[in-house]
Amino acid sequence: MTRDIVTTDKIAQPIGPFSAAVRGELTFLSGQVAQDPVTGALIDGDAAAQAERILRNLTAVIEAAGKTLDDVVRVGIYLTDMTDFAAVNSVYGKHFHAPFPARTAIAVAGLPLGAAVEMDAVVA
Repeated sequence: MTRDIVTTDKIAQPIGPFSAAVRGELTFLSGQVAQDPVTGALIDGDAAAQAERILRNLTAVIEAAGKTLDDVVRVGIYLTDMTDFAAVNSVYGKHFHAPFPARTAIAVAGLPLGAAVEMDAVVA
């Protein structure tokens, strides 16, 4: 399988040894937290605001891969507090349309930069 790296200057550069996305037959997007694309700092805001920034960041990477949110087949959502699920789900529902991607929502002890939310995706 060919492995192409996808990147864009519309998101902050990765803070570790990983690519924003890897494209083969499927495109696998690394997890995104709510980093400001210019400063790389975590944005101020609650889980809903962070989810909105994350989805804009994921969209930028997906578009850099030549795809759209309609091509997403799976999303992983990681939350440090499951009481934020409803707020994040509301934001998520504004970005995705039926037929919806498969999805998981997992509670975690902590996320990079102290984020409340992280999301990753797989694109066909």
